[in-house]
Amino acid sequence: MWKLTRPDNRHDRLTRDNLLDLEDHHLVRIESVQEDQRQVWVLTKRGHGEAKQLLEPKGIRVSVLRKQEYDPDTGEMLGTGYDDHAAAVTSTAAELHRAGIGHRLGFQTEIGHRLGNSYVQRADLVVRAPEAGVPVLLLEIDRRTEDAHDLVAKLRRYWEWGRLLPRDADKHTVDLVRSRPDAIDHVGHEKRLWRRVYPPTGREGLVPVAFVFADTTKAKVANTVQVLEEAGRRYWAPRRYDTLYPKAVTARDYRQAVPVVVTTLEQLTEHGAGAAVWRRLGRSSEQTLTDALGNPDGHALYRAQEARAGAADQQRRAAQREAERPVCKRCGRKFMDERWEEIIVHRTAVRAGDKSVCGPCRADDVARKEAAAEAARLEAAAPPEPEDDPEPGRGRGWFRRRT
Repeated sequence: MWKLTRPDNRHDRLTRDNLLDLEDHHLVRIESVQEDQRQVWVLTKRGHGEAKQLLEPKGIRVSVLRKQEYDPDTGEMLGTGYDDHAAAVTSTAAELHRAGIGHRLGFQTEIGHRLGNSYVQRADLVVRAPEAGVPVLLLEIDRRTEDAHDLVAKLRRYWEWGRLLPRDADKHTVDLVRSRPDAIDHVGHEKRLWRRVYPPTGREGLVPVAFVFADTTKAKVANTVQVLEEAGRRYWAPRRYDTLYPKAVTARDYRQAVPVVVTTLEQLTEHGAGAAVWRRLGRSSEQTLTDALGNPDGHALYRAQEARAGAADQQRRAAQREAERPVCKRCGRKFMDERWEEIIVHRTAVRAGDKSVCGPCRADDVARKEAAAEAARLEAAAPPEPEDDPEPGRGRGWFRRRT
């Protein structure tokens, strides 16, 4: 506990004294003592109530109350396995906090996520550390008490929860989602239920999930991770983008996937949560948490590749168009776009004249025809010339003077 409350202190005396003082006021109690003499402290019912009054007005949710339950026959406390698990959860939170990932009040345990069938999937630990590049992270702490396929089922439920709509979603969106199974893929995350609970992650995809394995062997961890990768591929794996340039676009679409990272509590303790101890499912090497949650082959790369492919395709089309551009058989010049379109478009081709000549040559033909037509019109409109008189000078009285 002192690692979480006083990460810079080398000794836990101050935290221990505070807990003892709270115990005197019946606000906390010792749940159990571990084999290494670590004590698991929990809130009493009275302490839980006071903590809710103290924290909830500031928007901080208090974890579920740990009740004291005893076997009616033997009198022994029930659920002792919870103690080791609770210690592992607290240790994980302490290591994250020690690395600067998450404020003391940014950790919550046993946070429920209700599915459509009323099943509640509870996250062991929820971390909010926007200042560290992790706006929200759901953690599952596994001491290998669960089968690997049970972890796949948890991953599936987180994926399903991320695809739910809020109860007050507009009718059009509800009808769209009900129309076909994959219609939710076309509904923005800002309209989904998870955005009512958590802030944007700053990355593509749903709320990220981390599996932290504790008190187990490397071989068991490797086997579990292999099952998660193979059986849970539908939930964490990205898809191919639907693009016009499939050969040029290698980016992957993470928008409908759950980012999943894995590590061990032993690695967090030895190297620190800020070190390269997190492995993203689908990747081979370990990275820092922010790098593991990032998508360098995601939407940003897609936009860049799509733009480059589009520009290259446009250049190729332009070059192909120039190669196909007609050449005037009269003057040898290439057709301009206007003349090219004129000879191929149905409504203008009938008036395009000689389709083997370019625009200027076509204009010359038209000019010649118009000049010839104008000359013919002027000739037809001119008055007739008078006929020559065979005997000029003859007029009135000519016959009388002769006689």
